[in-house]
Parts: sequence; C-alpha cells; structure tokens
Amino acid sequence: MIDIVVAVCSTSPQLAGILLLDLPNVVLTDLRAEGGELRGVIHVEASGAQCPACGTWSARVHGNYTRSVNDLPTVGRRTILTVRVRRFVCEAKQCPRRTFAEQVPGLTRRHSRWSERLRSTVATIGLALAGRAGARLCAALGIKSCRSTVLRRVGELPDPAPSDPRVVGVDEYAQRKGHVYGTVLVDVETHRPVDLLPNREASTVAEWLSERPGIEVVCRDRATFYAEAATVGAPQAVQVADRWHLWHNLTQTVERCVSRHSACIRAALSTTDVPAPSGSDADSSNDQEQVSPWPTGHRFADRVRATHAAVHELLAAGHSQRAIARHLGMGGKTVARYARAATPEALFSGQWQNRPSKLDPFKAHLRQRWADGATNAWALWKEIGALGYAGGYGAVRDHLRTMRTVPQAVALKPPSPRRVSGWITTRPEMLPEPHRRRLQAILAHCPELTALVEHVGTFADMLTTLQGERLGQWLVDVRGDDLPSLHNFAAGLERDLAAVTAGLTLPWNSGVVEGHVNRIKMLKRQMYGRAGFHLLRKRVLLA
Repeated sequence: MIDIVVAVCSTSPQLAGILLLDLPNVVLTDLRAEGGELRGVIHVEASGAQCPACGTWSARVHGNYTRSVNDLPTVGRRTILTVRVRRFVCEAKQCPRRTFAEQVPGLTRRHSRWSERLRSTVATIGLALAGRAGARLCAALGIKSCRSTVLRRVGELPDPAPSDPRVVGVDEYAQRKGHVYGTVLVDVETHRPVDLLPNREASTVAEWLSERPGIEVVCRDRATFYAEAATVGAPQAVQVADRWHLWHNLTQTVERCVSRHSACIRAALSTTDVPAPSGSDADSSNDQEQVSPWPTGHRFADRVRATHAAVHELLAAGHSQRAIARHLGMGGKTVARYARAATPEALFSGQWQNRPSKLDPFKAHLRQRWADGATNAWALWKEIGALGYAGGYGAVRDHLRTMRTVPQAVALKPPSPRRVSGWITTRPEMLPEPHRRRLQAILAHCPELTALVEHVGTFADMLTTLQGERLGQWLVDVRGDDLPSLHNFAAGLERDLAAVTAGLTLPWNSGVVEGHVNRIKMLKRQMYGRAGFHLLRKRVLLA
C-alpha cells in the first residue's frame, strides 16, 4: 500500500478542525495513512497545566513523553493519535504529588488509551444495544471493542442529576420473575424514569419518597406495600389508584360472579332457539330395522342383491337357468330359487329372519341413553348388564353402530364464565349482535346477573367520565344485592377509598409507568445473562 503523508500546518486548518473538533491549544502536526490506519501527531501549546491533586497552576516542565490514543474512525479507518505530553513540576510544598502529566481537555484522561469522544460514542452504542449487538455495530463502524468493554463504558457513565418530580408513578418490575422484584419510579409529567430501586419493600420506597418533599401526587397500583410506603414517605402527597388496575380487578370479580351462576347460563341456553335433536331419523332407522334387518352395507344383503340382479339380467338376455348356473358357478336349485324371487328381500330367510333378540327389551333404554350423550358401547353393555341383560357385547355394539350413522343435531356449547364476563364488561354498542342476544337470554333467567350488569355499567361510566364522587352511592347500591364476589370487591375499595376516589376523579394514572415496565423487559432480554441491577439501572435511566 502506498503511504500518504499529509503535512498539516497553517495552510490546512480546516482538516485539523475536522479531526480535532477545534480543541483549544491543540495542534495537529502530522497525519499519514499506514496499513488501513490513520496516524496523527498532536501536541499542546498551552503554557502550563493545573495540578490534579491541589489545583496549583504550574509552568515548570519536568520532561515529556509520547502516548497513543485511539480516536473515532475517520472515513472508515481506525485513527490513532500520538500525543506529545509534558510532565510538570508542582511547586506547592504541601501537595503530595511532585510531578504530574498534562491532559488534553476533551481528548484524553489519565491511564486511558481511548479519546473522550470515542468513549462517549461506545457508551451511547452500549446504552442503545447492550453488549453483543453493540460490539457488532462497533466492528461495522471500525471501532475495536468487545462486548465486555461496551458494557464497561456504560457502567462508567455518571448517574443523572437527582430530580424532585411533582407527580411520580410507582410500580414493580421483575428482575427474576417469581423470585426477585424491584421498583421503578417515573416522572408522570415528563414521562421519564427517575430512579430504579433494588427491591419493592415499603421501607425502601418510603425512604426514597421522604428525600423528595416536593412530591404532590403518587400514582400507584393497589399493592399494600406501595400504599404503606406513600403514606409513610410522602404524607403530604395525594395517592391515586390506577384506573386500569381498578377495571382489571372488577373484570376478575365479574368472572367469579358469573361462575357462581353457571346453572343460569345452561338454563338460558336450553330455552333458546337451538336446533333440537329430531327423532325422525331414528324412527326411520327403527322402521327400516323392522322391515329389512339387513340394510344396504351389510355383506350378506349386498351379496344377495348382487346375485339376484345378475341372475335376472341373464334371464332377461335369454339365457337358460343351466347356462346361468355354469356361468356364475352356482347350483341349479340355487339359480332356480333366485329366478323365482321377485325381489332380493324375498330371499332373506333362515338366519336373516327378524327373530326376537335378548337385546329387544333394552333397546328403548339404549336409545334414551344415546340421546343423553352416552355413546360408549362397552359402558352401555355394562350398564344394561346390571339391569338384567345376559347377551354379549357384540350385539350391543352392532345395534349402536346403526345409531351412529343417524345424523345428530349439534347442541350449542354453553359459553364459559370468562366469555360471559367479557360480554358484560364490553360497551353495549361495541358488542356484536349474536353475543348481545345470548347475553340478553342469560340475563332473562338470572336477576342477579342483571343487577351485576347494571353495577358494572355504572362503574364504567364513573371511570371513563372521572366522576369519583359517585363512588359512595355505588358502594351502597352494591351492598343491596346478593352478589358476594362484588361485595368483596367493594370491601377492597373501601379499604383504599381515598386513593380509589382520587383515581376516579383526577386525570393522573400509571399508564406511563406500565410502559417503562415493558421497556425494562426489553432491556433485560437484550442483556440476557449480564443484566445486573447496576447495569440495568444505568440503561433504564440514561438510554
């Protein structure tokens, strides 16, 4: 490769400004391309430097040396800057350091081989993509860095300045689902996370709240430990119960109420216009059984019908009975019997006759049990055996086989309590017409569920129109109906009445907090196996 040497002096100040971002008192004296890398030489023109230990300014030079600093890639090439560093003597007698090396502000720091802007760029990539993905992007940009280095750059970032929000949202997040939980606190007005706590203990949250006396509103769910923390740590703040959690708790209560009235759902379904099983097909099958015990599909009947048709076809063609016997390989008397029979059914004799069976007294019972839904032949055989049937299993099986071919009406399956509760908690104008009709049929058979629908509608109107002053009358109305599950829900609201009333009155809610909980899940998945609390906190607060 051909080496390119560029002398940068007063004739090319623009190139030096682009490369060094116009750093004060820094001069680029040489720049060359070597083996896919850009190497530059810079030095500082300042008259002196400030001691990092005592802050004394010194212009007395003790010596100098060179150090190499990796900088941001330039036009896709790795850039290495060689800095001529001077070492100064600290003239303060009380200073513990006798000499110190100068640093280039905005470019170098002590014991670092990376420039400040390179460190900042890698930290920004780490905040957005974490370790592995961040290392891959760094490689594509020409920055040599492994995933651990990317995460270290994120960990070195300073914490954001502490803030004192006026409206704060509190919720839990899972560090390890089912085992370890933490707390996320969000400024509801700016929609930015304020802090991340390592646990969800009431004492920890209360201590954090007590350090910020400017908090006026605390948005939370209905967890008791957050209610206790807000009461102890921020007694001056108004606690607001989240409306989504209130509605979610109500839907769970509605489902329990509907489960208690499953019999009403089945009764309503039985009286609706559902196609009932018709007995015409079964009756026709029984008639066919009385007229012809061997219907189409039985091997003996089919064979007789085929032979009868063949014999009469040959007779119509003018063949003699002897010729037909030779052609079909049958005896002469057999051919004559087929020739005399006008229909195949006239040949059904002997064992094919409709003789009485041991099963006849039990066929009515079998048909009734079949209509009830019992279709297992072995179980029915055992059942009629207990009633006195002495026959074998095969007769029961063959009898039920004829019934399996009869089309059966499909009965509607009763809707599940969750499905009915979904109908109840859906806006009436948004409910499809078939579901609305089925819900009306259920309510017509159950006055308790009718009262439940009225209470749910009233609560939904309070929640959507922010009319929390109606909550007291709603609780009184609920107590007047026989709905134990809804009574338990009302008792829970009364234990947290102030926060619930505020949640149904004020415009604040915990929706933005739930969004950040979902974001934390995404960040955890990015850092699978490396998501310690301190690193996770950095990414949540700074990303």
